[in-house]
Amino acid sequence: MIRASLSDPEAFAAIYDRHAAGLLGYIVRRVGFSEGEAVLGELYRIAFESRSRYDLNRTDARPWLYGIAAKLVMKHYRSVGRRRAALERLAQRRENAPVQFEERVVDESATAQLWSRVTGAIDDLPEGDREVLLLYAWQGLSYAEIAEALGLPVGTVRSRLNRVRNTLRELRDSIGEEPDDLSPRAKGGAVG
Repeated sequence: MIRASLSDPEAFAAIYDRHAAGLLGYIVRRVGFSEGEAVLGELYRIAFESRSRYDLNRTDARPWLYGIAAKLVMKHYRSVGRRRAALERLAQRRENAPVQFEERVVDESATAQLWSRVTGAIDDLPEGDREVLLLYAWQGLSYAEIAEALGLPVGTVRSRLNRVRNTLRELRDSIGEEPDDLSPRAKGGAVG
């Protein structure tokens, strides 16, 4: 499709149609609804303008697009204040989310405190580790796709995810509870 778009720019719309929903979901989770669509628009502007430099030997544009998305999101969060505000929005969404019956049984103050500790731990991760975690857990990208998206060796992706797992395991052990699996591939193991 990218090759076709070089001579017929309208063909690039198929790339948008195929990947926009997943990319928007990732972006909105990171920057919120108010800015998500603008970031998605910027992503596709950049992708369209740089399509002539795309390696046509790649069979899937998905990692390339997520790489652009990750860079835009990281750029968005360069300031600590913006990142803290995003975590506060996440915590507020969690508090304002419809409560399921099972959650009513749980002590809400303990749940809020646990949520705050988990989001704080994720926020405190180095930026590169956090991006690897979120591309893996939220978007379901494989190790190879994350490596391609962020321009890293696969081994670096593996080691960053291992480091994040250890950090979250230490948090779990300090709390004394099993955290929910953050991955859409619960118990499915590593992909890569």
